[in-house]
Amino acid sequence: MTSTQSHTSNQPVDLFTPVQRNTLQARVAWGSHVVTVGGGAPVRVQSMTNTDTVDVIGTAIQVKELAMAGSEVVRITVNNDEAARAVPHIREQLDRMGVPTPLIGDFHYNGHKLLSDHPDCAQALSKYRINPGNVGRGDKGDKQFAQMIEAAMRWDKPVRIGVNWGSLDQDLLASMMDANTARTTPWDARQVMVEALITSALDSAQQARNLGMRPEQILLSCKVSGVQDLITVYQELARRCDYPLHLGLTEAGMGTKGTVASSAALAILLQQGIGDTIRVSLTPAPGEARTQEVVVAMEILQSLGLRAFVPSVTACPGCGRTTSTTFQELTKQIDDYMRASMAQWSKQYPGVESMKVAVMGCIVNGPGESKHADIGISLPGTGEAPSAPVYIDGEKALTLRGNDIAAQFKVIVDDYVHKRFGRVA
Repeated sequence: MTSTQSHTSNQPVDLFTPVQRNTLQARVAWGSHVVTVGGGAPVRVQSMTNTDTVDVIGTAIQVKELAMAGSEVVRITVNNDEAARAVPHIREQLDRMGVPTPLIGDFHYNGHKLLSDHPDCAQALSKYRINPGNVGRGDKGDKQFAQMIEAAMRWDKPVRIGVNWGSLDQDLLASMMDANTARTTPWDARQVMVEALITSALDSAQQARNLGMRPEQILLSCKVSGVQDLITVYQELARRCDYPLHLGLTEAGMGTKGTVASSAALAILLQQGIGDTIRVSLTPAPGEARTQEVVVAMEILQSLGLRAFVPSVTACPGCGRTTSTTFQELTKQIDDYMRASMAQWSKQYPGVESMKVAVMGCIVNGPGESKHADIGISLPGTGEAPSAPVYIDGEKALTLRGNDIAAQFKVIVDDYVHKRFGRVA
């Protein structure tokens, strides 16, 4: 490059800021505890229990665990009379435990009957999930769908009309396939499937409105298990409606597969301003806590800068310069400690969730990353002096030495949280 050439632009870089596109806002409430969805509200995290709903204590405990992990609403299966009878008792147990988290009832096939036969269940739930593919066929399906909508209006509950490609309305799909065959240039099977999902959701929403439901009581979802399919469906669904949208890759899978697939799909849509609630449908590994799906959902939102739930820890991956495991151990200790402390910190130290901590392993990027964080430490790498400079608010504050650097740094983090985020008397 010659001295007269430059790669510097005269215009600032256009940093895309996601903006929630819809204006309709739903209220999912229990008592005075209200979770707003859509219309500029924060993107909400939800999850679902995998306990037998009939097990009142076990289900209530898992709801509490999910709520403490960060789930703002929790869905439970309501699949038979016994489960419906258990719902008000689960709600009572949660209220006794001081957990106001709204419960969503997940209904398939017999929801119309359960809501009609068990008014205490209908009242104890804060929202109903209705799958239009599983409410019945033809006139019978229309009648049973209407019964569920009427129950929602009677108890003033919002509904999520949740279409799923694994249980798509077969009559609708068949009619759309017939219409496609008659086209001069037929669509491919994927295009028909996408259109059928969207049509099912939008037609069902319009049907609910025709029955008298207010538009702000309606949320929509169209779940599939393929990343590209999910992106396509929601981009088109968002273009055609103004309802709050629930995002989730259905049957995402286990472990890294489910985490990566969900993150890839949801991040693209959220960055485009699409989505008002999310769920990461992970299959738990044997012995793994159900709360892992909540952690992943929160990490997606926090990584995109859409929400802040817990102070973030920046840490290097390690290389030949960092043969010591000290920085790995300290990173885990600090991350685990902050997550465990958030239940209390969120009450005592408002704003602490935005704090950034850096734990770095050597001199290459350590000081620079530590300066960019609110509080950071640059641990000694291989061959470096056995000292660890600590940076607070961009300035070098002190240097730690000795065999108990981890313990010393934890005390410094505690002190920083108290001084910066503690309420002024």
